[in-house]
Amino acid sequence: MVFDKLRKSRKEHSANDYIVALDIGTEFVKALIAKLDGDQLEIVGMGRARQQVSDMYSGAIADISGVVRNCEDALSEAEDQAGLQAKRVVIGIAGELVKGVTNTIRYRRPRPDKPLDAAEMEFIIEKVQERAQTKAQKQIALETGNVDVEIKLVNSALVAIHIDGYKVSNPIGFQGHDVAVQIYTAFAPMVHIGALERVAEELSLELLAVAAEPFAVSRSVLGTDASSSFTAILADVGGGTTDIAVVNDGGVEGTKMFGIGGRSFTRTIASELDLSYEDAEKLKVNIESTQIKPSVVKDVNAAIDKTLEVWISGVELALSEFDSADHLPNRILLCGGGSSLKKLVDALQKQDWHEDLPFTKKPTVHHIHPSEVVGISDSTGLVNDHTFITAMGLLRVGYDTMIGSSDTDTIKDKLNRILRI
Repeated sequence: MVFDKLRKSRKEHSANDYIVALDIGTEFVKALIAKLDGDQLEIVGMGRARQQVSDMYSGAIADISGVVRNCEDALSEAEDQAGLQAKRVVIGIAGELVKGVTNTIRYRRPRPDKPLDAAEMEFIIEKVQERAQTKAQKQIALETGNVDVEIKLVNSALVAIHIDGYKVSNPIGFQGHDVAVQIYTAFAPMVHIGALERVAEELSLELLAVAAEPFAVSRSVLGTDASSSFTAILADVGGGTTDIAVVNDGGVEGTKMFGIGGRSFTRTIASELDLSYEDAEKLKVNIESTQIKPSVVKDVNAAIDKTLEVWISGVELALSEFDSADHLPNRILLCGGGSSLKKLVDALQKQDWHEDLPFTKKPTVHHIHPSEVVGISDSTGLVNDHTFITAMGLLRVGYDTMIGSSDTDTIKDKLNRILRI
């Protein structure tokens, strides 16, 4: 079989200074191949393949063999374009059972006069992660009804450190009684992670990292600046889920996911107008076209509005759960294929859904453009809109994972490296 030959070739002739990002979405698989050049990444190959309706369910893999076939198609296209094969891959994970939260642990030091060192910080970080895992385990067990569900840490990143109430960027060498550490952690059920590991194995790729997709989106806009003051709400609207991340002063405050995406709109159109899924998708995508009868446009818009009401409620509920924040950022940045729906953007901009949430003013809304992604350039000319942001974020996670420690790193970089899986 041609796929078997490709996999064998990938094993034997892969380039080491290249990373593959596989964004396994509900609607499409996207593959990006990028060359690592210092602290920059250059995209040299892009491929995309459509998923079957039965391949994914609520952002998670439902049919491994079907998804592997689609990944192979997308990857082969990217490899042909790049003229090479890369062996290291970063894969995104999404779905309602992926739990991302920022925890704060307060640690009272037994010897406040002794300067803090790296070993003590590692000990504190371990305690934060243990606490976060227990909390995530309980939450997923409650939602699945399975008390024995196994979960695994997929991403971790430092948000902030305070010593005796004073915020520090470098805690090493400080004295003090109370150390408060805020760390973002994302956990996912082992069954989901196992499916992604199997996909990488079937493709003969070395799995560099698995990343919670909203975390990957936040990495795409934050880049390598440890002192970033970037603040925004990031919303990745995919085919099966909507993933939301709140970023404050360069730190991920948390991520939430809910199971409504582009396919939900298509299914409502199909049901209301008694159409096949494929015909309903065509109508949704081409709703602005003058070729469609006005009466059909009216019916399609009515169907979209039904789901839109539920989706907006999902956004409102997800943001209301960020109760640790005094106020929410006044910028909403959108990505993902589902956010291409004009009515969705209009609803966020014009409706009053935000009034009961802690915004200081009405939030502005716009799509993230690939040119806004830090440290990643595109030589193919094909990575040209908001639907590629998640895949670009996965490349950034790959870069984070691959780089070694250097003398020029800030303490935040070093501690984040301790956190990295």
